[in-house]
Amino acid sequence: MNKPSPAIIAQSAVYRLPFWARLLFCVAYILPGFVGRSPWKNEDIAAFGVMRELSAGTAHWLQPQLLGQATGFDALMPYWLGAVAIKALPFLDPALAVRIPFMLLLMATMAAAWHAVYYLARSPQAQPVAFAFGGEADPVDYARAIADAGVLALIASLGLAQFSHETTPSLAQLGFATLTFYAMAASPYRRAGSLIGPAVGLPVGLAGLALSGAPTLALLLGLGGTLVEWGQLRCRHQPPDADAASKKHSLHWLLLIAGTTLAVSLLCLGLDLWRWRIDLPGAGGGSAWNDWRSLGRLLVWFTWPTWPLALWTLWRWRRQLTSRHVALPLWFAGMAIASALTTTASDRSLLLALPPLAALAAFALPTLQRSVASLIDWFTLLFFTTCALAIWVIWIAMQTGIPQKPAANVAKLAPGFEPSFSLVAFVAAVAATLAWAWLVRWRTGAHRSAIWKSLVLPAGGATLCWLLLMTLWMPLLDYARSLGPLSRQVASLVDKKACVEIYGVESAQAAALQYHGQLELRQTGPQASCPYLVVDVSRQDSLGTAVNLPDWAFLATVRKPTDKTENMLVFKRVGQAKSSPSSPAAH
Repeated sequence: MNKPSPAIIAQSAVYRLPFWARLLFCVAYILPGFVGRSPWKNEDIAAFGVMRELSAGTAHWLQPQLLGQATGFDALMPYWLGAVAIKALPFLDPALAVRIPFMLLLMATMAAAWHAVYYLARSPQAQPVAFAFGGEADPVDYARAIADAGVLALIASLGLAQFSHETTPSLAQLGFATLTFYAMAASPYRRAGSLIGPAVGLPVGLAGLALSGAPTLALLLGLGGTLVEWGQLRCRHQPPDADAASKKHSLHWLLLIAGTTLAVSLLCLGLDLWRWRIDLPGAGGGSAWNDWRSLGRLLVWFTWPTWPLALWTLWRWRRQLTSRHVALPLWFAGMAIASALTTTASDRSLLLALPPLAALAAFALPTLQRSVASLIDWFTLLFFTTCALAIWVIWIAMQTGIPQKPAANVAKLAPGFEPSFSLVAFVAAVAATLAWAWLVRWRTGAHRSAIWKSLVLPAGGATLCWLLLMTLWMPLLDYARSLGPLSRQVASLVDKKACVEIYGVESAQAAALQYHGQLELRQTGPQASCPYLVVDVSRQDSLGTAVNLPDWAFLATVRKPTDKTENMLVFKRVGQAKSSPSSPAAH
């Protein structure tokens, strides 16, 4: 027999969040950060450099590299998307062109998350308790309201902001993982042979995830989906006269998930995408306790505010842990968190846990007491209002010099930065602030019975602060996080018509020198004979093993204004190239 549901929801609490409001939330969150900025270091600009090389035909499409350097990600799909966008949109700046497919990926992530939660909420075990005299929530209206809450929880997640606006494999993994999540969540409601929906989303999601640098995670998600489908098939409590087509449908999906997982695994094997990436805390020689503590702090803030609500869901729905609406998002979130705890890119791996955690958080809302919901509202109101006020005060200080202390702090942290005023950015920031004030007034007034009400302020506050940062603070962030100032200084020291050799320069720095400095780069070697040489300061001790030092005259040390450790040395050739140098490096 079915176990009792902890959700007690009346029909009056499940009216939908208006479509225009949900669309406005998504647009206000997605556009800032994709539009109006330079590529940022390190992964963002490095991935962009690889995409440019692919589009120019100077790199192999099955082995994306930048000047012969590995990308750091065994990914293909993200670089393909960016390169195709550059070739298809030649009238746009390449940095903007590559963001178009990634902007669409983030949109698809939010759409797939909404539909995934919707179909999970349609599960019989997820439905609220039926009232003795009627008036309980309609199943479809209930599912839509829960899905609205799931999208709001995803937007409210603090860790989503930066990484979801970069053109890196991380965003591609997020999009394809969420598509897989949707396909498995919707499987009971769509035929396995359908030409649209989950039947297409499943292979596209798993294959895309594998080709985006996460083949092991794709395999684990496929195996988890197979187990969940098998469990639902075995534990389905149906009356004796149940429709046999339902069991046949589940069996078809079980075979489809298992077959797709096997096919994707063979694809990864054929493309040689399997890599050993396990890196346990403390394995690198540091303190295991410090590593675990750092990971714990990352998990707490990165997944806020979804993780407390997700834990509450697991407690209140503990009698339904094997049900699809709990088991499926729990498996997806668990695998992403496990990946974050066992790999070096912990924060980027944790990004994939946000959509399933948001789904779990949404199912906490039908069980929350009014006092808890009020606590969430007040905490969110104070936190995001304070953050928004701080952003405005510091911006005013940058523009006017008053208050003096914030202005002095900016001048100290970003020496040489010259603030500028943008009317478009200012109007957008004012509009967002007024919208926040209206949202607070709305939350404390009408429509207080909506089931998704407790996540409106967290999502609105996160959107407000992100939009303010990406408008008012954009010039400062570009100056601090971009390698543009450093690259342009290097370019001013060399002849633009001459090629430049590089030694010890990382992929991100090389991509920035190519894009911002418009330099033609060559790796130092016997075949290179460029009149200039750029060296990363951290590799100057071994420079003598790569070049003949007497052939080079030191020109200058170029320093990044906001990072004293990221400096470059510029040399000019004064002699003939030597193929086997052996003199020691000069300091």
